[in-house]
Parts: sequence; structure tokens; C-alpha cells
Amino acid sequence: MNVVSIMAHQDDEMRCLGTMLKCRARGDRLHFITLTDGSKGFVQNPTISREEAARIRDTEMRSLAGAVDAGFINLGEPDEFLYDTPEVRMGLIEAIRRTGADLVFTHYGDDYNLDHTTVHSLVRHCAMQACLPVLPTETAPLPTHPAIFTIDPHGPFLFPVTHYVDMSAHHDEKIRLLLHHASQEEALRLGNGTGLAEMTQRLDAYRGEQAGVAWAEAFAPMRSRGAIKPFAVLP
Repeated sequence: MNVVSIMAHQDDEMRCLGTMLKCRARGDRLHFITLTDGSKGFVQNPTISREEAARIRDTEMRSLAGAVDAGFINLGEPDEFLYDTPEVRMGLIEAIRRTGADLVFTHYGDDYNLDHTTVHSLVRHCAMQACLPVLPTETAPLPTHPAIFTIDPHGPFLFPVTHYVDMSAHHDEKIRLLLHHASQEEALRLGNGTGLAEMTQRLDAYRGEQAGVAWAEAFAPMRSRGAIKPFAVLP
């Protein structure tokens, strides 16, 4: 299968990366799509130019993707100013088609960041259109609608978990890969007093305790036409 993370920012894959690594272990191909340029993720350097910030975030994400032999598509919309426009919709439809998506991970509909919730809405619409011929793009439509699962949101939101994935065997690799986001490791330590490893491990241990394993990630299906399958797709 083609397994695709569709997120607002570079590093948002932290909530599904362990599961994606488990997918890779069973022979799946991995892809990452980000919609924004990530240029507002620099609390440690707020005067950095958008161009330089975007270049750094793009380089970091490409480094992570390259480490797992994954594809990466960045739509490059302005960070913190992501809007649902015809151009963004068409760009995402083309990106989904280009990856050949069979399984998609994306943001939950409630989240602290409106870029995240905008991506959720865009994926709901664009995944459907990606398998229909009415909106032509360079790449042909998908043969079937991909399965879509939403990830644990950041913040005090109720998340209706339906699926747990035991990714204990891949947890250490997940942490090493996330540290490719060096700029965000620095930003988190300055802004929150904690880094990517600690942020990830707290939730992964909590979900692991719920599932009776060491480390787990939790998901809920996107409840839209075609996104829920009558067969197992998670590893």
C-alpha cells in the first residue's frame, strides 16, 4: 500500500510516524505531504525571513523522508495563514493522486491550530475528489478512495479513539527521525521547556498503557464517504 501523512506542518507526523514505520516494515511505501511552509515555527528567531525559515523546514522534512526512503510533497502555503481556496484544493488533489494513496493519516477535526483543522477539512473533500474524474489534474484519478485515519490532536480535546497500533518495536527509530526537525527541537525547548522526544513519549506511553503495550499510537477514522473500509488497513 501507499501510506501517506497529510499534515499542516513539518513535524506534525509525530502522531503517526511509529505506525508508518510499522507499515514500512510490512512492505508499504511511505509518503509525506505538508500544506504549509512551516515558516512560523521559529520562536527562537522570530525575525528570520519567511524564505529562510521555509528553506530550513523543507530541508529538515526532506532529510527525515530520505531516511525512510519516502516521498515528500510540500505545497508551501503560508504557515498560520492556510485557507481553503480553489488553488489549494487542486494542489492537494494532485498531491494525493501522485502518491497513489491507499491509507492516509491526517489531523483530527478539533485541534488548537486552525491550520490543522483546515487540513482536516481539505482532506475530507480532496480525498473524495482524488478518485473522481470531474477535477482533472496532471495525475490520473485514484482507482479507489483511500482509507483515512485521524491522529491524536494537540490540546485539551476529546479524541474518540477506535484503533490502537502497537509500534513498540519502532519507537526508538521514531524518536531518532523526529530529531531531524532540529529547528523545532530548539523552538520547543525554548517555548515549552520540553523537546520532541519528551512530547512524543508522554502520549505514546499513555496510549500504550491503554492498549497494554509499551508504546502505541491512537487513531479514529474520518467519517466520510469512502474513507472507512470493511477490512483492516492498519498494521
